[in-house]
Amino acid sequence: MNGTGTKQRLIDGALETIRTSGITAVSARTVAAAAGTNQALIFYHFGSVEELIAQACVTATESRVTHFRDRFAEVSTLGELLELGRVIHAEERAEGNMAVLAQALAGAQGGGRLAEATRQALDKWVHEVRQTLDRVLAGSPVLELAETEGLAHAVSAGFLGLTLFESVDPEGAEHALRALGQLAVLADVLEGLGPVATRAVRAKLRKTAKR
Repeated sequence: MNGTGTKQRLIDGALETIRTSGITAVSARTVAAAAGTNQALIFYHFGSVEELIAQACVTATESRVTHFRDRFAEVSTLGELLELGRVIHAEERAEGNMAVLAQALAGAQGGGRLAEATRQALDKWVHEVRQTLDRVLAGSPVLELAETEGLAHAVSAGFLGLTLFESVDPEGAEHALRALGQLAVLADVLEGLGPVATRAVRAKLRKTAKR
């Protein structure tokens, strides 16, 4: 098997170990066993187990973002973006990818390479969300209160947080999702206002933002 194939098997082995046993269970031995390779190949291809985990996290996220990219491009309202968020949330949870990101976040608390890789992985989702918000909210009164970069980070962090929250309080997580849905409906209603009403809303929002 060539080097590229071996590296992918090791990445897949690391991801499988994280999904099934958590990041604390990742070691040269457990990954090699999951990948069906020699432990020494981890250090040959990645230099360290930490680097393997880092690359696995970024590679897996890039693959999933690419999978949904066309769906992001089809979104035309905030309500549609929220619905896509629900779909992504459900699919990524079922695939175990949300668990990988959550585990990576936990392991990244001490900083270092894993923290950098986790940030890179999250930024891939944030980038797609921000591009969508830039398009959907262009000219919207909503931007009088918040910029799309901040909103993109908030939305992305919110869905990741809900993944952790629903494991202990699924009903509360569903309430949170419904509340986000109501806010999206409100924003979409603002989009449908006529020019006079829109100017009035903008003026009110500007005053509120200055307080």
